[in-house]
Amino acid sequence: MKAVILAGGFGTRISEESHLRPKPMIEIGGAPILWHILRFYSYYGVNEFIICCGYMGYVIKEYFADYYLHRSDITFDFTSGNKIIVHNNVAEPWKVTIIDTGLHTQTGGRLKRIRQFVDGERFHVTYGDGVSNIDLPKLMEVHERSGKTVTLSAIQPGGRFGVLDINEREGTITGFREKAKEHGAWINAGFMV
Repeated sequence: MKAVILAGGFGTRISEESHLRPKPMIEIGGAPILWHILRFYSYYGVNEFIICCGYMGYVIKEYFADYYLHRSDITFDFTSGNKIIVHNNVAEPWKVTIIDTGLHTQTGGRLKRIRQFVDGERFHVTYGDGVSNIDLPKLMEVHERSGKTVTLSAIQPGGRFGVLDINEREGTITGFREKAKEHGAWINAGFMV
């Protein structure tokens, strides 16, 4: 099974970083968000990826073009014709296909542009800027049981602020709830099958 990573957006809400690199390439703990997403899927046995690029997609291509070199112990032997000897490859067993799906293309358009790589197959889809601890096997189980074409994960976001319960007549605080869920609304959690 493959995972499709949507990595083509402009990253406007984090422009301090995204003017230098696409949002999936912003680092957490010394590695790009995208790398963490691929490691997450790889943990569950998904090692084939299609990355839908747009804004600054060349940065993602350059990262993977150099990935094997950066993740290996090597010797450069210039004495006998510029040989490179790999001593220890610690790169993951990934197959990564990177497709330029357009600068202004929306999600549906990006998926349409990569259909030749997933035609007739079930596949995972996620955004290139979100790391999660979602139970991927459970998501697959729910998807298979449902018989539906698409299964979308959802969460109830926490509120932005703690909530005070106030007795206005007495002018006293009677309770405090830390960042309560907002009105029971559900939002897309970003992991789909």
